[in-house]
Amino acid sequence: MKMGFGIPVSGSWATPANIREICGRAEELGYDSLWSFQRTLFPGGDPIPMPYRSVHDPIAISAYVAGFTERARISIAIVNLPFYAPIVLAKALTSIDIVSDGRLDAGLGLGWSADEFAAAGTPMERRGARAEEFIACLQAIWTQDPVTFEGEFYRVPPSYVDPKPRQQPHPPILLGGNAEAALERAGRLAAGWVSASRFAAAQVPGAVEIVKTAAREAGRDAESLRIIIRAAVKVREVDDDLQFTGTLDKVKRDFADYAAAGATELFVDLNFDEQIGNPNVDERESMRRAHDALEAFAP
Repeated sequence: MKMGFGIPVSGSWATPANIREICGRAEELGYDSLWSFQRTLFPGGDPIPMPYRSVHDPIAISAYVAGFTERARISIAIVNLPFYAPIVLAKALTSIDIVSDGRLDAGLGLGWSADEFAAAGTPMERRGARAEEFIACLQAIWTQDPVTFEGEFYRVPPSYVDPKPRQQPHPPILLGGNAEAALERAGRLAAGWVSASRFAAAQVPGAVEIVKTAAREAGRDAESLRIIIRAAVKVREVDDDLQFTGTLDKVKRDFADYAAAGATELFVDLNFDEQIGNPNVDERESMRRAHDALEAFAP
């Protein structure tokens, strides 16, 4: 199972210097990938967990990290498709793929926050249908020359859209979502599936089967699909029944459970720990704990 690490993107530790330090050390230790996530706002009337209070944009962070790293894949999990036009997102992702010399993993999702949809001026209805057409449009932009796309939701008039991505035919598309329809969509359309942060190991075999069955029915190579787990790690002095929470040894045992359940990749994400990915905590203590985790979980 390949190992990745979450970029500092949430809370007080998410500074330029700390991003460079953590990502640089992760590369030195052999982590395969570096991950970010998206949260556009923090609702004022119905607060969500504090790790969502202050979050950098993943597109900007990915471009920044691409500029000073050399080997690790630059992985996004995830950006929400409904907040973009396909042509705009295609151009941004292409540029990241080029400046990273072909290291981008494009993680995409549908979104779940009504407040974010309202702020983006986008309807929540028919998200699944919109997402499938969005992906088709994205692939057309990346692979056709010139491109023409006519859909129900999106349109690209006959155009040349250059440059093309460094990776051919295009960067790997990864899809998030835990519902059966989302898992089937990942199997039919994507290079892999990314779990939510609270996806239990016992649920992974069933999810993998849905993904792979959908891939086989679509005539795709099911065994080549990536099964990626976001490990929302919370290192504590005592063990906890919650996955990825407890002592270093207990968290490592959890990793092994996910590998046995069918995960091909896992990335350690400390941003979801309210004692780290929080604008109100001491960034120096967050960095100390992050370095402990980096060393302890290194591949």
